[in-house]
Amino acid sequence: MPDINKFIGNEAASEQDPEGHLLMLEEWSETVAQGFAAEEGIEPLTPKHRDVLNFLRERFREHGPNQQAREIIQALEKRYAGAGGKKFLYQLFPKGPVRQGSRIAGLPEPPGARDASFGTTM
Repeated sequence: MPDINKFIGNEAASEQDPEGHLLMLEEWSETVAQGFAAEEGIEPLTPKHRDVLNFLRERFREHGPNQQAREIIQALEKRYAGAGGKKFLYQLFPKGPVRQGSRIAGLPEPPGARDASFGTTM
């Protein structure tokens, strides 16, 4: 769990929450995504990664921040069923396509993304 006091006292962190997610959707860019991906150990970002990230951002624009992680993973599985579904997504984002993908996409972590039954490969 992050130390909220360190976050509050750090002016440089004012654009991110304590977990490193951007607070403003508009501040995200390809450069920001590359930086987050590097922090997550995902290099380089491929066109497949970018497609998933853009899908997550578009879904966030359409449905807002209260969408549950399970709803998002179901939408991702449906969208990428032809590419291998959940297996394909976890190959791209080993710490979880919703949780890790959302962070790299500059989105807040969806409710339920930390549920132990939700699963990651880590």
